[in-house]
Amino acid sequence: MSASGRLSGKVAIVTGAADGIGRAVAIRFLAEGASVLAVDLSLDKLRTGLAGDPQCLHLVPADVTTAEAPTRLVDAAIERFGGLDILVNNAGVVCFESTEEMSDENWQRTIDVNLTAVFRLCRRAIEPMRKRGGGRIVNLSSINAIRTGPGLAAYAAAKHGVIGLTKTLAVELGPHQITANYVCPGAILTGMTRPLVEASAEMRAALDGFSPLGRMGQPEEVANGILFLASDEASFVSGHGLVIDGGFVGKL
Repeated sequence: MSASGRLSGKVAIVTGAADGIGRAVAIRFLAEGASVLAVDLSLDKLRTGLAGDPQCLHLVPADVTTAEAPTRLVDAAIERFGGLDILVNNAGVVCFESTEEMSDENWQRTIDVNLTAVFRLCRRAIEPMRKRGGGRIVNLSSINAIRTGPGLAAYAAAKHGVIGLTKTLAVELGPHQITANYVCPGAILTGMTRPLVEASAEMRAALDGFSPLGRMGQPEEVANGILFLASDEASFVSGHGLVIDGGFVGKL
């Protein structure tokens, strides 16, 4: 997919932007003419993963779970680029642990990163988007909100929550011309899944086998779907979940 300036003049915040899907989204948005505030825990990793015109790209190290993060990030986007049009909540963590053995700490951390931080940043983004006459919110859910497996109690619960939150935002924010949608990636080769892939040939084969296409997805393939939802082409799409899984959900 070639760049066509579909986000020209738009300002976006992308969390979890140092690697994987977030990095692919930031790169694609920049190529489409957006100004991007890229967020991740490590400034060094952001610098390693992203490069671009400093007039269009601002790297911000932040823990999205902190109480001050939403205000800090949105204010930084407004100060640096003049407003906010697009929010992509991509930052996430997963901890594979059975429900019986899962600690309160692992449960809470998973919920905090994957759901509570998403809610807080969405809440803070509403006012500046409303002032701009509209906006786009794209939240990352997961195929595990549709089909789950052992060890994913906290992760699946959080990603289910993202869907409920996003659908509610779509209803509440429609009158302000702000759309809210979510994406459910399947098995994608990212920093989160790479250790599993590299652990054994059997694990790689299993992950490739999730999709009828016979391979894992690439971050850029998810970024293409997010680009659509963030663009004017999706102006009448809201409260929708875009599944990007190579057909996994359809498998029996």
